[in-house]
Amino acid sequence: MLHTSFLSIPFHNPLVLASGILGVSAASMNHVVDNGAGGVTVKSLSKEPRTGHANPTMIASDTHMLNAVGLSNPGIDHGLGELRMFKQRSTAPLIGSIFASTPEEFADVAKKISTAPIDILELDISCPNVSTEFGEPFAYSPHAILTIIKKVKAVTDKPISIKLSPNAWNIAALARVAEQAGADAITAVNTVSGMQINVQARMPVLHNKYGGVSGPALFPIALKCVYDIYAAVNIPIIATGGVTTGEDALAMIMAGATLVGVGSAVYYRGTGVFQKIVVEMQQIMQDEGIASLDEIRGVAHAS
Repeated sequence: MLHTSFLSIPFHNPLVLASGILGVSAASMNHVVDNGAGGVTVKSLSKEPRTGHANPTMIASDTHMLNAVGLSNPGIDHGLGELRMFKQRSTAPLIGSIFASTPEEFADVAKKISTAPIDILELDISCPNVSTEFGEPFAYSPHAILTIIKKVKAVTDKPISIKLSPNAWNIAALARVAEQAGADAITAVNTVSGMQINVQARMPVLHNKYGGVSGPALFPIALKCVYDIYAAVNIPIIATGGVTTGEDALAMIMAGATLVGVGSAVYYRGTGVFQKIVVEMQQIMQDEGIASLDEIRGVAHAS
């Protein structure tokens, strides 16, 4: 009922761990697969290790999470070992996520991560909380998107998904540029930029002042982005952003997604959230007489 083919890669269900949540080590990624995920995305890796931003880096409420972790990671050289170790223990599809400060650096990191047994390469060009370090995110620039994809395609034979930002007003047009440049898929979306102020302290809560909003509050924004992108391109979409329930996941597929990323829902519903969402999807599909996800993919565009 939930078996999915994405870029000719079989997934036993369409749920994948989104980048940034529990995707740090082989053990944590295996734990997610054991708890029902159809595939996993590693936490984004960079050329050199990064410590990220100073604390506090995260705050959560019933409706949203706000984080400015700052893309902390052990660097690509250490990350390669974790990726290989994961694949030694699991047959689940593995998405390798990378970020960089220049198109040339993207190519360097892409070449390295492609030596690991990843199935798909995700290019994170849209993190909203490191602009003071890297400048304007590449996700806002058609030229940058085209240049990065071209340079990465020249050094890897892995299928590429480019991760776009909901902060871009023309996200569908940018997805079209990515497709024309040779991207094999679109990941939509990253977190949306936001902040929170402590009224008593009279200052921003996060040390970085602002960060990325995820969780249920992001869901309707992400859903609209997926809907718009599906209408603009002919390549598949990994939909991520606030998915917490089986109904959320099915809505993303009806908007046009093929895979559905789940991240902050781990905070709200525990590491068993993947199996919970699977059961909820199956129950809704049974109640609605839906035999397969192919029947409903993009169906919301017909209404």
